[in-house]
Amino acid sequence: MSLPELRCFDYLLIERPKISSRRISARYVLGIDGEERAYKLMHTYEERIPRIEAFAKLMSIVPAINYGLFTPEIRFDFTLDPRDMRFFRDMMEVTAKDIFVNRIANPSEFVRPEVVPKSLSPGMAEPMAELVPLGVEEEGLDLEPDPSSSAVMLSGGKESLLTYGLMKELGNDVYPLFYNESGAHWHVAIPAYRWFKENEPNTKRVWSNVDRLYSFIERNMRILRGVGKRKSEVYPIRLFFFEGYAFAFLPLIYKYGIGNVLFGNEYDDPRGYAPFHGIEHYNATYDQSQDFEKYMTRWFNERGLKVRQWSAVRPLTGLIVERILHDRYPHLFRLQRSCHSVHKEGDDYLPCGTCFKCNGIMTFLLANGIDLGLIGYRDWHVSTLPDRLRKGLVRLDRDELEHSLHLIKRNFPEFPLKGKPHWHVEMIHFDGKNSHIDNVPPRFRGALYSIFEGYTKGYVYLKGDRWIRITREEALGDVPPEL
Repeated sequence: MSLPELRCFDYLLIERPKISSRRISARYVLGIDGEERAYKLMHTYEERIPRIEAFAKLMSIVPAINYGLFTPEIRFDFTLDPRDMRFFRDMMEVTAKDIFVNRIANPSEFVRPEVVPKSLSPGMAEPMAELVPLGVEEEGLDLEPDPSSSAVMLSGGKESLLTYGLMKELGNDVYPLFYNESGAHWHVAIPAYRWFKENEPNTKRVWSNVDRLYSFIERNMRILRGVGKRKSEVYPIRLFFFEGYAFAFLPLIYKYGIGNVLFGNEYDDPRGYAPFHGIEHYNATYDQSQDFEKYMTRWFNERGLKVRQWSAVRPLTGLIVERILHDRYPHLFRLQRSCHSVHKEGDDYLPCGTCFKCNGIMTFLLANGIDLGLIGYRDWHVSTLPDRLRKGLVRLDRDELEHSLHLIKRNFPEFPLKGKPHWHVEMIHFDGKNSHIDNVPPRFRGALYSIFEGYTKGYVYLKGDRWIRITREEALGDVPPEL
C-alpha cells in the first residue's frame, strides 16, 4: 500500500478552466490541514485559438499527474471524458512508480531523510490518490490531420534541432513549436527561437507559468526541503511534463490540422535495466520512452484526433546526433544550447561549460572532431573536462562514453583519458524495448534511414546482451528480424 508518510495534502483541486481567444487558465487549490492555498496555471497564445473545452481541461490536468503519491484525492471541478480519465489514471500510476523509485527510495537532494523508507515493497509505489471529477461523460473530438505535416517540439537542444532539419529536408510542412516557460529554462531556447521566428513562418510559441505552478506545489510539500533555494540538475519531485508541452499546443495542432507530433528522444541503451525491488520503472524518463509514444499515438486515435507521436532520432546515439547536426545542418547546429545553466553574455545566451549536460555535449563534439567554440564553449571548459569526467559528472550510457573517449584519444593523442571501442555506438540501433523496428511511420522510414546511413556504419539489433548486424531491409520492416 502507498506510504502514509508521503501524504502532503488533504486534496488537490483543479478548478474549471477559463478560455478566451488567446488565453487558457485554471486555478490549482491545495488543501492543507484545513486551509486552502491556490495558484493559477496560465497558457497564453500569440494568435487566436479555437475555444475547445476538452483541450483546456487536458492541458490543465497534466501537472497534477505528478502528485498521486502525495494526496488522497485529486478533485476536478468539471466533468472528464472517460478516455481522458483513463489517460490521467494510467499516467499517474506509471509516474508514481518512477517517482517512488527515482526520487523517494533513491532520494533526491530535496527529500527529507525521515520519509525515506527503510524497507521496500511494490505496493509503496502505488498512488494514494482517488480521482474525483464532477462527472464522467463523453466529450467528442474530430480531426482528420494531414499525415505529411509535423509539429516539432523545439527546446534548443541538439535532438529537437536535428529533428526539425530532417523533417524539413524530407519536404514536410514543419511547425517548430516553442514552449516558453516563465523561468530560466526558456533561456536555453532563446537563440533557437530568435532564428526560427526570423526564418520559419510556421514557428509558434505558447507562454506558460507551469514551472512556477510546480514550484508552488512542491514548496508546499512537507516531505521536501530547499525547493527553489538552490541550483540542482534534477527536479525535486515531478517527472511527467513533456505531454503538458504537447497538450498546450493542441488548439494549434487542431487549427492547422497537424498529423505528427515529434519530440527529440534519442537512443537509450536498455542493458542494465532491472526492476527495483520488484517495481517496474523507467529510470525517470517514462514520458520520453517509446512505450509512451505508442501509448499517446493509440490515445490520440481513440480520442478522434488521429495524431501520431514519435521520434525521428530514436535509433541514434547522441554522438551521431551531433555528427549529423553539425555536418548536414550547420546553421541549426550553431543554435544549440544543451545546458542546465545558460547565462547571458551581450545579447546571446551561452552554455556554462561545466554541468552534466555540457560535459556530455563537449565529449561528443571532441569525439567528432567538431570545434567547440562554434556553440560558445571556451578553452578552459575543454582543458578542465577530463577532471569532471574522472569524477563521473556526466550522464551517458557506458558504451557511448567509452567509445567517445576512444575517438577523442584518436583525434587528440594528448587527451589524458582512454576509452574503449564499441562500434555499435556509431550504428542505427533497434531493440525490443527502447527502439522498435516500427518506431518511424513507414512514409518517412526509408528517406530518414538513407540520411542516417551517410553518418553511421550500418544497422544493429540487440539480442540479449549482444548487438547483431541487420540489413537495411530488415530495419525497414514492421516486425523484429529473425536472429
